[in-house]
Amino acid sequence: MADDVQITAARWSDLDAIHALEVDSFPSPWRREFFESELRGDGRFCLVARRGGAVIGYLFAMWFVDEMHINKIAVAEEQRRTGIAAALMRRCLEFARSNAVATLSLEVRQSNAGAQAFYRTLEFAPKYVRPRYYPDGESAVVMVRRLAP
Repeated sequence: MADDVQITAARWSDLDAIHALEVDSFPSPWRREFFESELRGDGRFCLVARRGGAVIGYLFAMWFVDEMHINKIAVAEEQRRTGIAAALMRRCLEFARSNAVATLSLEVRQSNAGAQAFYRTLEFAPKYVRPRYYPDGESAVVMVRRLAP
């Protein structure tokens, strides 16, 4: 990841950029209100990656006691495969460890072999398939990583 990328907590002022990136990144994007709810919610961990002040990536997760679920992660198309998603995930893992999280989970489209391979490099393992998880009917692979105590 380039030195000119900063990872910080997501702010209300980032919501328009986050939602625009969401719409560009996913066939069934979250509504802006969902991101607002995440920023307001307890037990939430919300990051953005910035370059030159512009939001180029984000990660939204939630945790309860010793479990954490990564709800959303995206990087602007022209910034992909430059280490930004890995940096967001590393920051999430650091937060999880410092908050005694034992298990992290996420869903990924069954057809998205590239994303599944990326998560495997971060020691996530596929656990099961959720049939018809996405609005278009595609199934999701649930991937899990256990953190050492």
